[in-house]
Amino acid sequence: MPYLANARMYSVNPGAAFAWRDLFAWLAEASGVDLNIIDHAFPAPLAALWSRPDLGCAFMCGFPYKLSDHPPKPVAVPIPSQGPVIGRALYATRLIVKANSRFQSLEETFAGRLGYTVSDSHSGYNALRHHLLGYRRKAGGNLYRESIGPLTTPRRVIEAVLAGEIDIGPLDSYALDLMRRHDQALASQIRVVATTDVAPIPFLIAGRDCPDDVVLALQAALLKFGDVAACADLRDRLCLKGFAPVAVGDYDLMLRWDAEARAAGYGCPG
Repeated sequence: MPYLANARMYSVNPGAAFAWRDLFAWLAEASGVDLNIIDHAFPAPLAALWSRPDLGCAFMCGFPYKLSDHPPKPVAVPIPSQGPVIGRALYATRLIVKANSRFQSLEETFAGRLGYTVSDSHSGYNALRHHLLGYRRKAGGNLYRESIGPLTTPRRVIEAVLAGEIDIGPLDSYALDLMRRHDQALASQIRVVATTDVAPIPFLIAGRDCPDDVVLALQAALLKFGDVAACADLRDRLCLKGFAPVAVGDYDLMLRWDAEARAAGYGCPG
């Protein structure tokens, strides 16, 4: 039986998308699992992908995973080669502005327009809100005159910044690494003015009805990926050191940040 594979969350441009397709092709051969690589591009909802009974391998953010009453099965978590903590399966949110804007710091963007992705995103909503909470407490209210969203994807956040629709927006740090790797001109168009605290990065999941032997075969192959000499170029294209087992309990951090914001009466970032 073929199982579906998709890297929608980190197929941030054509170069990255091709690299993920190559990874899944390698994974199918290395694991012996028949993987059918599918597209599930925006505006198709990610929740529809995560709930598919024939899902074998797809990325899921830890925040919706922890919010789910019936979560899918964890497979493996990526270790970014350029992550905020080298050698760890962690990421952060980079807060970006247009490169030629007047803003030199996060504080200078206050009273402007803030973008966000979607309310069940950690990097584009929950981590952003956590980072702003201390500033909001000091200000005694909203920091921005307008919050614009849901923008849903990192690419649409960048497009909104470059179009002048927002002054500042959140980007998953690993997504930004992939964008820069496959689109070098991007670095000259945007600028990072702040970075949030680190958190465990989104991980690959299989459908909750996926057989355990299939999940174990996929996991075993992915855990070897970082040491396969023939995959060195692919690791470079994916900005990865390799994969690690998923420590599900680490993602409780995201629920704590959410609870802290809600207790402070802080809903949508702004």
